[in-house]
Amino acid sequence: MPIEFRKNQALLTEVVSVEDAEGLLEWLQKKPGARIDLSACMHLHPANLQVLIAASVAIVAWPADAAFTGWLRSALAAPP
Repeated sequence: MPIEFRKNQALLTEVVSVEDAEGLLEWLQKKPGARIDLSACMHLHPANLQVLIAASVAIVAWPADAAFTGWLRSALAAPP
């Protein structure tokens, strides 16, 4: 499973596909103030990115890949 939902944090791992977006959205709607860990994420389908943007969720850890992290920070308007 590419998303591991914990109490107030979701860990996105490996390849997070379009099929995961609805579950992520539903979880975030039920968890105000939830946080996201992207440290193990290697690919994020744009549908999931849209969910993260709409939710204005806090990112607690970024992917190891610098280019991917730069792209995500830009898309999420997160400071470097």
